[in-house]
Amino acid sequence: MTAEPAAAVRPRNRRQLIVEAAGPVFSERGYHAASMEEIAAGVGITAAALYRHFPNKYALFAECANVMADRLVAALGEVPEDAALTDVLAAVTRVTVAHRAAGGVYRWEARYLDHDDRRVLRGKFAHIVGRVADVVRREYPWPDEHLRAVAALGAIGSITMHHNAIAQRRVETLLRAAALRVVATDTAAALADARPVELPAPPVVRTRRSEILAAAVPLFERDGFAAVTNGVIAEAVGLAPSGLYRYFPGKADILAAACLQAAGLLAQAVEHNLRGVTDPRAALSALTATYVAYSFEHSALNSVANAEVAGLPPGLRRPLVAAQREHIAVWEQHLRQTRPDLDARQARVLVHAGFGVVVEAGRRLRWQDSPDHRAAVAALFVSALDR
Repeated sequence: MTAEPAAAVRPRNRRQLIVEAAGPVFSERGYHAASMEEIAAGVGITAAALYRHFPNKYALFAECANVMADRLVAALGEVPEDAALTDVLAAVTRVTVAHRAAGGVYRWEARYLDHDDRRVLRGKFAHIVGRVADVVRREYPWPDEHLRAVAALGAIGSITMHHNAIAQRRVETLLRAAALRVVATDTAAALADARPVELPAPPVVRTRRSEILAAAVPLFERDGFAAVTNGVIAEAVGLAPSGLYRYFPGKADILAAACLQAAGLLAQAVEHNLRGVTDPRAALSALTATYVAYSFEHSALNSVANAEVAGLPPGLRRPLVAAQREHIAVWEQHLRQTRPDLDARQARVLVHAGFGVVVEAGRRLRWQDSPDHRAAVAALFVSALDR
């Protein structure tokens, strides 16, 4: 006689399994492109079963957004108050690297959490920054400890924003060392060493297409990409909603075109500011100053791109990824000439760490553009790269 199959037993930690499966999906696809069906399939359940644990996608996303912060708070809670900075940063790095696949959720935190949830999450991150800043102040007692702390955390958190394959222990060592160099940077001395750079002027708004690009990016940055309709964009440039389609198939095409235009400006700036530079360290300095200047001048577009490009359709995203890879290849070449101890993967990890420094330090400074701010951020970036 054949025994009947045993009834399936629901695991007690199914809610946790759902969150673990959802984080990488939100991180990879973006909030709006991620589907509850895909997340449910990753857990091996139906979408209906998933809704027994979370009433909607927002509730699941909000929990995912808190998981990394809670893990970091817990990890720092286990580090003694009088611990050395290297131990504090090691705890942050260990957790961040272990959960890098889900870390991209924070690209959407400011956009898609409601006011109360955003306030709670920011409070958790403020606690993390404050804990790191306290130790930075103790070991490197000069001004800007909070700026240096967020820059160091940006270097560590950069691992969540790319897919370079590298062994966990190896990347932890790289990022911890980069973060330690960042917090030891004397930003007050940076202005004397600041390098002037030139950026190409943005295209003059002469055509209806360029008007649309110029109007759409501030709207995306202010209200969030998902909330801005084609009608709102059309109204901003004096068109009927149907008239927008003569220039772009949809708003995703507008965002992709704006990002490609900005990538072209950055490539031109890099080529111009590297012209005639032969010393590898001078080249790194020129690259850094150029990237920082570009980031301050195009902060709105960069903010939107960091939050939204991952959710674009593959056909629109592909040329943007190719442009980024070309840009990173320039960095990799000059960094490895300066640091022959690095292989290609390590160099790319450090370049992304520098980008993470710029994002977080820029946010801390509210992207208020000034020579002092550019010099300080550039100095922090260089420290992330170089021994």
